[in-house]
Amino acid sequence: MLALSLLLLLEATAPAAPAPETRDVLLRRHVASVALAQLRKQDAAWHPDQRDCAGLIRFAYRVAYKNVAPERLATPLWKNERGQPSDFADAETLLGQSFTPLGRDDATREALRTGDILAFRQEHDSGTVFHLMLVVRPEDRAHAPARVVYHPGEKGAAVRTGLLHNLATEAPLEWRPVPNNAGFLGFFRFKEWMP
Repeated sequence: MLALSLLLLLEATAPAAPAPETRDVLLRRHVASVALAQLRKQDAAWHPDQRDCAGLIRFAYRVAYKNVAPERLATPLWKNERGQPSDFADAETLLGQSFTPLGRDDATREALRTGDILAFRQEHDSGTVFHLMLVVRPEDRAHAPARVVYHPGEKGAAVRTGLLHNLATEAPLEWRPVPNNAGFLGFFRFKEWMP
């Protein structure tokens, strides 16, 4: 009887089991894992013709959904320029149709979560070029700083990473995610992940 009472007391005072991870947390974790894995070696499943900044985001999201919520892939994740489901969307179309702007200021940058993106627009002789970078932020911010992972867009180029804070303070102005950079479009989040 004493053993039973002790067991009941221990169960009553023991910390509760951790809550199961939400789909959102698992998706974000998988997006980060897939994107970071491309730094070591680009996955053969990521078609070489789609290896650019938008292609990295499409690939990381698609693989994450395949692993965590495959039923969502019954229809394409992205929308085309007409707002219809599509397996492909370039950087500009991703921004306009599948992601929603969060803001451009320091407070927004500090509130970013894994899977959010930074967007830039650069004017070149060949025309306007959009560039996206994927945010990877540890759930426990005390253990590591937020990073960006991106493909620079050139054929055969490697995926790159850097600290988000360093990008905001040390990069050339045209690549800084700060309000006084006219080429910085802002921070964005996948529309399906909005509250």
